Amino acid sequence: MTNSKVFRGRWALVTGASAGIGAALARELAHHGARLILTARRRERLEAQAAELSAKGTETRIVVADLNDPAAPQRLYDATEDAGLAVDILVNNAGLGQYGAFHTNRAEQDAWQVRVNCEAVVRLSRLFVPRMIERQLGWVLIVSSMASFQPMPYNATYAATKVFDRFFSLGLAAELEPFGIKVTALCPGPVETEFFTVAGSTGLSRRFGSQTAEEVAHKALAALARGRRTIVPSFKGAFVSSLEHFLPTSVILAILEKALRPRVNSTGR
Repeated sequence: MTNSKVFRGRWALVTGASAGIGAALARELAHHGARLILTARRRERLEAQAAELSAKGTETRIVVADLNDPAAPQRLYDATEDAGLAVDILVNNAGLGQYGAFHTNRAEQDAWQVRVNCEAVVRLSRLFVPRMIERQLGWVLIVSSMASFQPMPYNATYAATKVFDRFFSLGLAAELEPFGIKVTALCPGPVETEFFTVAGSTGLSRRFGSQTAEEVAHKALAALARGRRTIVPSFKGAFVSSLEHFLPTSVILAILEKALRPRVNSTGR
């Protein structure tokens, strides 16, 4: 179980906090006594969530920001650390994907994936980590994916960005351990959120099964509190991710290409 005292009274910045795993992580952090800074693109959702958490006694602030904007990480820093709020918990959750054949997908969304899933994670970490080092205390959660364990046809860019997130997290964890800072890569499989709708892959979660965002958030924070460097929050996900150690990449790719190939005339049901 998570040691609830470890996050109590700490300011946590959660990106992509308006829905899905981000919203669930915010609620779980609130349950363990953290104070919250919620950020996402949609003000109305952030305000509704902040009102819900505040009504339960959690000190909550919101900062509207779109991490597709290269200036957004600095604005988040200016509104928090630079304004006197010591962010001890950084949750790099915001992300997006795109399902389909690479050559027919929206080219701009591939660029957005790299910018939000990779660049924003690095820039936010670079801004907030030095202050954690000064305090000799901190936690960084980086939301990667089960997709980070193998190449994924029809999710090629997304999987590649999540490999980046996982490897960045692992490298950072080793560097920051001497300073008392814990870094965890969260690698969920399909989760019951709106992510699949935005990515254009509503049928995939039904095809491969999914977890609730609440279950993922609970396991993620337990792992972060313990200092685990990687957490795959489902048994099925842990099993699938282990296949890279036993099967050649060519075999895994052949299986995934067939499993993930867009279905002709599919309604997504």
